[in-house]
Amino acid sequence: MEDEKRYREVKKVSIVSIVGNILMTIVKAIIGLSAGSTALLADAFHSASDLFGTIVLLQGLKIAHLPPDESHPYGHYKAESVTSKILALILIATAIGIGNEAYKLLRTGDITPPGITAIYIAILSIVVKEGMYQYTIRIGKKIKSSAVIADAWHHRSDAFSSVATLVGITGAILGYPFMDPLAGIIVSFLILKTGFSIYVEAIKGLMDTAPAKEVIDAIKSSASTAEGVKLVQDVKVRQYGSKYLVDMKICVDPKITVEEGHGAAARAKENVIKENEDVLDVLIHVNPCFKTKKHCETCHKQNE
Repeated sequence: MEDEKRYREVKKVSIVSIVGNILMTIVKAIIGLSAGSTALLADAFHSASDLFGTIVLLQGLKIAHLPPDESHPYGHYKAESVTSKILALILIATAIGIGNEAYKLLRTGDITPPGITAIYIAILSIVVKEGMYQYTIRIGKKIKSSAVIADAWHHRSDAFSSVATLVGITGAILGYPFMDPLAGIIVSFLILKTGFSIYVEAIKGLMDTAPAKEVIDAIKSSASTAEGVKLVQDVKVRQYGSKYLVDMKICVDPKITVEEGHGAAARAKENVIKENEDVLDVLIHVNPCFKTKKHCETCHKQNE
């Protein structure tokens, strides 16, 4: 997908997220205060963190889609992994803050059952945030963006937290007031788990973790079909934001000229980039194939 078109998709999904989170934060905060619900206020803070996270996402992906320059010859795609990491840290910080406040309230025992209006807002939040998750995750997978997928999980974690909030508020109204702050603590653990999961995935991207075996096999297969390539060896693929950088060795007939060997490498590179849209660049080292006819025949069979 072209970078410009990809960024347009990011902007569209970000605007939807920003508007949705602003509305939900305001509604939850107002009703949480008026109804006296700790869990709903915790949920409001969670929505506020989603809002901040979406703004970070938009700015991060704006940087990620900048063209290559002298300092970044491969482009700025790793800004996407950095953005995912920041979003994860926002979630973790939010979880710790929510959990701490709910725990202090639970420990003091100064708890007033919330009003019934809080139940309706919790239900509304579940519906809205799950809808935002479904929309955002679909776009994230479509454009293969780890940062957009991370933002989608912000919405899903908010929906989960609203379920816990609903249970807590209902329990408090039915005569178990401790369930409201207890729900706030459960919400914090749900958010924390999501934050750590996103953080780990972001670190994998920054650590040049190899993609799934299917991706590597597809790249190897593309290079193998190039004219003049007898065998593809030592294929290494690393993530670069939403893209892949590839290093590989190819085996060619030792009797051909250097120019012909480089021609085979150029064709292999062209095949890989054409058939694998997420590959940004390919570096190929050319080696002579085995010298004996018997070994060359084996080389051909291994490449089939």
